Amino acid sequence: MKIYFLGAYDPAYPRNVVLRRGLEFAGATVRECRLPPSIKAWMRYPLAILRYSRRIASSDVILIPEFRQKDVPLGRLFALLFAKRLVFDPLAARYETKIIDWRRRRPGTVRAWWNFRIDLMSFRMSDLVLADTAAHKDYFCRTYGVPEEKIVVVPVGYDDLMFRPEKSPSPKPKEAPFEVLFFGSFLPLHGAESIVEAAALLSKKDPSVHFRFIGSGQTLERVRLRADSLALRNVEFTGWLRLADLPARIAAADVCLGIFGSTEKARRVVPHKVFQALGMKKPVITARTPAAEEFFHHKKDIYFCDPPYPKSLVSAILALKADARLRRSLAEKGYHLVKERYSPQALGRILLDLVEKNRVGRAGSRR
Repeated sequence: MKIYFLGAYDPAYPRNVVLRRGLEFAGATVRECRLPPSIKAWMRYPLAILRYSRRIASSDVILIPEFRQKDVPLGRLFALLFAKRLVFDPLAARYETKIIDWRRRRPGTVRAWWNFRIDLMSFRMSDLVLADTAAHKDYFCRTYGVPEEKIVVVPVGYDDLMFRPEKSPSPKPKEAPFEVLFFGSFLPLHGAESIVEAAALLSKKDPSVHFRFIGSGQTLERVRLRADSLALRNVEFTGWLRLADLPARIAAADVCLGIFGSTEKARRVVPHKVFQALGMKKPVITARTPAAEEFFHHKKDIYFCDPPYPKSLVSAILALKADARLRRSLAEKGYHLVKERYSPQALGRILLDLVEKNRVGRAGSRR
């Protein structure tokens, strides 16, 4: 089967790396039809037709990668011209991201309405839609009226070539602090504010616990200011790192953190970093959410926290710090779980099988 990725997407984004590698492992032929993101969506149409018509005509499936809702009409055009199937991997809704999370516009405004319509259009025009969790699938169905049979669940997984256990990790000096690592883009769903509050509580209970924050984004300044106002000495902000430099930082940590946000979106997603840290055989603490419970089990392959997160996170960190055997068990079982079920090889087989089983022609109609 020939599957062609189309749109102004980022080929280095972890979701793309995982799906492309996975599909190739499963035996599919994968080609990229990338367009410049700097060009307006409607201007990409003539460029795409000139550059990729012949290539797409030889494909079986067109796949529009994450966040590219505005490229779905282009994919629909090619699908109609060449009788191809169109698969869309939204990963997140524009409306929820831009209006609810980023607060670019208030709900009820024309811009908010327009973003919702773009989401709705992209779902309707697609033959098959991917969701990263069953909770997200349910949200797409309830919010946008997408038929359940049109959405299939493919977790985000992780790149097991980049994120893999160290063969012989360097032993930590006895006097070294117990390092708790957060890395990410500081989205509201990450709940970094709860982490810095936990750091404040732990600075009094156990000053040997050190928190490292890697990344930048929407809530970083607020979190940094809070840490400064509390004069926390157990917190360090590293800033943004190249993806290739991240595994070394993860390897140096004793525990890695997932998400602790209070938004509805936080209850529906399991981000890349949870799978990445587990893929490096690191114990992970994250919020207990419907999405996380789809994949993991408390104290078996992960450690869950419940609200209020600052207090429960403190308890979780102290419990893992005091119990090296539990840390090793979570790391080992978590690693084997993600390696077996959420590696590119495993997800590629799942996705290719789903695409082949959901043999659809024009949007909404079965062949």
